[in-house]
Amino acid sequence: MGVVPQFDARTIHRVWNPILKALEHATGLRFVLRGASSIPEFERQFLAGAFDFAYMNPYHVLMAWRKQGYLPLVRDHGQALYGIVVVHRDGPIVHLKDLAGQVMAFPSHNALGACMLVRAELDRLLPRPVIPIFVNTHSSVYLNVALGRTVAGGGVQKTLERQPAYLRDRLRILYRTPSVPPHPFTAHPRVRARDRERVRQALLGLGKTATGRALLDKVPIKKIGSADIEDYRVLEAMGLERYYRP
Repeated sequence: MGVVPQFDARTIHRVWNPILKALEHATGLRFVLRGASSIPEFERQFLAGAFDFAYMNPYHVLMAWRKQGYLPLVRDHGQALYGIVVVHRDGPIVHLKDLAGQVMAFPSHNALGACMLVRAELDRLLPRPVIPIFVNTHSSVYLNVALGRTVAGGGVQKTLERQPAYLRDRLRILYRTPSVPPHPFTAHPRVRARDRERVRQALLGLGKTATGRALLDKVPIKKIGSADIEDYRVLEAMGLERYYRP
C-alpha cells in the first residue's frame, strides 16, 4: 500500500495503519504500508507498479492508469479537491494581484491541488507569474509562509486543517481554485478482481460504522463512495501537463 506523501511519514503511518488493520480484518488480506520520501519518489514507485494498492491524487491516477492500468476503487463523495493560496495573516499580501512576480512555496511540481491547479489559476489571473520554490511537503509550505520565508504558498484545505492550531492561526486563505474529484484509493490490475472487490467493499463498509468513519475522517474522507476512472477524465482538458515535471 502506497500513500502520496502530503504529510510527514509519522502522520501517514498514524492515519493509515489503523485503516489497513481494519481492511485486514474485513478481507483476510495482509497489508504493508510502503512509504515514499517525496511526491516525485512516490510517482516513480507507482509508475513502476510498485504498489498493489495506492492512495494518490487525481492527476496521479491518470498517469497510473495510462502507465500501469491502476483502477480507482473508492473516493470521497463528501468534498471536492481544490487548491488554496495561503498567506501570512499579518503579511503584506492583500489581493491576489499582489502576488505577481513574488516568490511562492509549493510542496512539489506535481502536487495537483497545492501546485498544478494553483499555478494554472495564477498564470491565468496574474500579469506576471509567481516564482516557485519547492519544499517537499504541504506542512513545509505552511511553515515557510508562517515564518515569513515566502509571502505565499500553495496547499489544499484538508492538509491545512491538519496543521497545529498555532500554525493555522498565522495563516489566511487568499484564494481557492476551481475543484476536481478528490484522491482515489486505487488498485493495480495484477490484484485479482475478487480481491479488488473485497477491498472496495471493506472500504465502503468502514463508511457505515461510527468507528470506520472516524478512521476515514483522519485521511480525511468525509463520505466514502465508489470511484471510476471516468471520474478523472475531466482533468485531461485542463492543460495541467505543462506544469508536470518527470
